[in-house]
Amino acid sequence: QVQLVESGGGLVQAGGSLRLSCAASGRTFGNYLMPWFRQAPDKERELVAAISWTAGNTYYSHSVKGQFTISRDTAKNTAYLQVNSLKPEDTALYICAARLPPIYWSDLDYNAMDYWGKGTLVTVSG
Repeated sequence: QVQLVESGGGLVQAGGSLRLSCAASGRTFGNYLMPWFRQAPDKERELVAAISWTAGNTYYSHSVKGQFTISRDTAKNTAYLQVNSLKPEDTALYICAARLPPIYWSDLDYNAMDYWGKGTLVTVSG
């Protein structure tokens, strides 16, 4: 079992930044895929970014390219999502997930995840 715990969300002024963390504990191994999703009120869950653990390859959705940065610290078993230039429309519950190997970039769908965190709420005031 893998446990994922997010932190770093909160209330932030428009134009501000946050660094969200996803700490993984329990049994992890190999080149698993760790994406971040977000879900705004009354909207479907959407993928924002993902990283492969061993190689550190990254993926970004078009909507956040140049605005968000995903990274990981293998020593801390933690993934990060740096969210910059925040706008009110970025307000959402940000949720990290993990998919076990074998992984493919085509697996970036919320129905394909093996583990989910509970999310951390980002609220951007306008």
